[in-house]
Amino acid sequence: MKVYLIGEAANHQGRLAALLPSKHVVVPLPREAAWAADFDGQIGPNDVLVSLRFSRQGAKAPPFRLLHVPGAGLDGIDLDSVPPSAWICNVFEHEAAIAEFVLFAMLRTEIRLDEMRASFRPDTWSQVYRNRVPHGELLGRTVGLLGFGRIGRAIARRARPLGVRLLALDAAGEAGDLADEMLRPGDLPRLLAEADYLIVACPLTDATRGLIGATELARMKRSAVIVNISRAEIVVEESLYLALRDETIAGAYLDVWYRYPSGADDQVVPSDFPFHELPNVVCTPHSCAWTVNLPGRRYAVIAQNIQRLSAGQALMNVVRAPRTGAVE
Repeated sequence: MKVYLIGEAANHQGRLAALLPSKHVVVPLPREAAWAADFDGQIGPNDVLVSLRFSRQGAKAPPFRLLHVPGAGLDGIDLDSVPPSAWICNVFEHEAAIAEFVLFAMLRTEIRLDEMRASFRPDTWSQVYRNRVPHGELLGRTVGLLGFGRIGRAIARRARPLGVRLLALDAAGEAGDLADEMLRPGDLPRLLAEADYLIVACPLTDATRGLIGATELARMKRSAVIVNISRAEIVVEESLYLALRDETIAGAYLDVWYRYPSGADDQVVPSDFPFHELPNVVCTPHSCAWTVNLPGRRYAVIAQNIQRLSAGQALMNVVRAPRTGAVE
């Protein structure tokens, strides 16, 4: 069995090879192999592909046994392009890191550490001390979780001890003892109106694309802050920029973007609007989950799934099983 690592996944060739028996040959391919048929002749029906993206427009993909996405999101995968006889699996392992980022964003906003540090100088110490400005606290704030899957729950578990009120909105989730209230999609206006912090943690689907537009942003408190760690397109690009520019809402932490490079030499801008110029926006390069330990955890799961596949055992994190009676 050969395991083809496409694009960014190829950076982890050594890591994955060290976790697999020698009978599995790990082969790197350029990112173009995700959508171009140039390398398809190398791929056999018993092989595995590891890639964040996959599509074949106007061409039939070669048969293979497993497409393993080395991340949680599937918006880079054209499911119709994947051979019906192939398994599709993904990985998570990023929940804790994202939850820590979200807590940091909320604490940074409340405590105003950057402002306090900038104001502290020995020559103005006396005046600064006498006129120090009170900062906020998370205790009693309402955190609205738009999406209550693995990430939403990880955030809730860490935020609850800080004394926040947790409202979770999800089409299928159950609150258990993590959220104070479980809301359904029809309750979105209430979530928006009550949240001091709106955490966008739902997947990008046809139902969630453009879910938050100008009308929805206008329902929010002027003091509210959005933290988007899911997919940018859930929030309408221009509407979000105008709401932040005009201070319809107080601020945003944006870790996900509207444009991404696809080829190795692509040079694209993340948005049509200069979010980075707004003083009430913190822009980060889709890195809230990108910790030093994340790849090790993810590729350990991928290696385990490849060995399960080879042994005929049940796979973990199955997104789509082979279709019964599929013929290539």
